[in-house]
Amino acid sequence: MSSSSIFNAPTSRRRFLSIGSALLGSAALAGCTTFSRVPVYSGVPSLEPGGNEPGVYEQDSNYALMYGPVVDNGFTVPAVPWQKIDPQFLRQQVPDPFGELPGTIIVDTRNHFLYLTQQGGRAMRYGVGLGRQGFEWSGDGVIQWKQVWPKWTPPREMIARQPELAKYDQDLGGMPGGLMNPLGARALYIFQNGQDTLYRLHGNPEWTSIGRNVSSGCVRLMNQDIIDLYDRVPNGSKLKVI
Repeated sequence: MSSSSIFNAPTSRRRFLSIGSALLGSAALAGCTTFSRVPVYSGVPSLEPGGNEPGVYEQDSNYALMYGPVVDNGFTVPAVPWQKIDPQFLRQQVPDPFGELPGTIIVDTRNHFLYLTQQGGRAMRYGVGLGRQGFEWSGDGVIQWKQVWPKWTPPREMIARQPELAKYDQDLGGMPGGLMNPLGARALYIFQNGQDTLYRLHGNPEWTSIGRNVSSGCVRLMNQDIIDLYDRVPNGSKLKVI
């Protein structure tokens, strides 16, 4: 399959160099926020059936663009040194191993993958890091809402262990969105039967945590990957955690 046949990332084609200042609105009101980005990538590598590595390494330049710096809502997300990451955890299109309806998100906690199923028996696969909360919930849910550069409110149990986080208590408004915020550039909030599961898919600046189990958090993706996933997934999308 030629690389041109897999260029199906609709939002990435709209990414342009930032012109002027981004109009910042409430992070919770993502649709009201104007932003622009450094071009990230016009497609994704494809892993063909029976193959162990994605395509031919014209992909070096593809990944350099995919994980390059991103200008987003007034923040500049640093480039990710993708060469230091196990290639299986880099974003790529693969055969769909689950057979769910297109548009379904599947989190494979055993293998540290997140799949977004697509038409034609394909899926977009992202590497993820898992905190203990990421293992505590499984089953079916829906993405109830999404947030751009979300604020973070650490649990009070965490504040008790790390008193320096008290300034981010929920009563004080939490930590504003930003480059050092543990939720990263985007968060997708998972509900089940109309109730918040407290389970999130979110970005994270710590690329070294991808493919690993970490001390806290839910399911974390690299910021470049959570931005890509956010653009592909509407509210109400179905999710399965296995």
